[in-house]
Amino acid sequence: MKNVVVFGGAHIDRRGRIAGATTLGASNPGHWFEEAGGGGFNAARGLARLGCAVSMVAPRGGDAQGETVSRAAEAAGVVDRSFTFLDRRTPSYTAILEADGNLIVALADMDLYALFSPRRLRQRALRDLVDAADLVLVDANLPSDTLHHALRMAKQAGAATAAIAISPAKVGKLAAAFAHLDTLFLNEAEATTIGGEKSVTAEGWPAILRKAGIAAGVVTRGGRAAVAFRGDLVATVRPPDIDALADVTGAGDALAAGFLAAFLGGADLGSCLQAGVAAAAVTVRSPLAVAEDLSPERLAQELRLVSPAEILSSQAHHSSAEKDAP
Repeated sequence: MKNVVVFGGAHIDRRGRIAGATTLGASNPGHWFEEAGGGGFNAARGLARLGCAVSMVAPRGGDAQGETVSRAAEAAGVVDRSFTFLDRRTPSYTAILEADGNLIVALADMDLYALFSPRRLRQRALRDLVDAADLVLVDANLPSDTLHHALRMAKQAGAATAAIAISPAKVGKLAAAFAHLDTLFLNEAEATTIGGEKSVTAEGWPAILRKAGIAAGVVTRGGRAAVAFRGDLVATVRPPDIDALADVTGAGDALAAGFLAAFLGGADLGSCLQAGVAAAAVTVRSPLAVAEDLSPERLAQELRLVSPAEILSSQAHHSSAEKDAP
């Protein structure tokens, strides 16, 4: 079993879903739903459900919402290594969704993450966790200097590294750590922020992101083909058609979990992307940010519906570098 350590967001997700057609600037009938969430935490739970030994490290408040996060970690089999600020509120993410599950707008109340300083990473228990890790995953909810320190510490320990961009407003916090980052997971809006331009095709993203200093990454594009690149190797995978879209929340995090679980199992780039797309497809069929039925067996079933990866460049296909990073 591979060891994964996640440093990132673990908070409360509140989602309001409009019941009918959306009318902006007016009251809309609908309902609220609340669960534990956070990019890093969603991916951590996905990786645990896919058979990895996962430890999660995040700050939270000493409130009922913090207890909700703790229970969610236990239910998913994630070892909760988080630390509590008793006089603070647990961070939250509040989103308004259209009737079909697509996001209209969201508000992130996450000031507490600024208190996760690099000093925390100097604790012996956390250093030991990283030393034993096969993979360290971070998300951009944390401060820039903390992300840099965590990824550098992971590379010094010989672990693979990966990061989730979270949002266009936050992805820039990872820029200083690109040299220590093996793979960055991001959507098109986040990729545009980092790259300074937008590609109209999946194939165009690797060149844009390489110029920005990203050696390897995965760009998701909603229902269109996702693209992964590493060195000169580029792969695309088109998501399967989803008849009943329940909720898109957590889809990108699930893709990261599926991709990384496949990598830790020794899969090549195209197969990793297929596994990620399959995990995302399982998730968008669920009303939860982490599908309760996500498992190696369920992922294998979904993979039958995912098209084979299209390899756009095979120059580095047999390079040993392909096995050195997720």
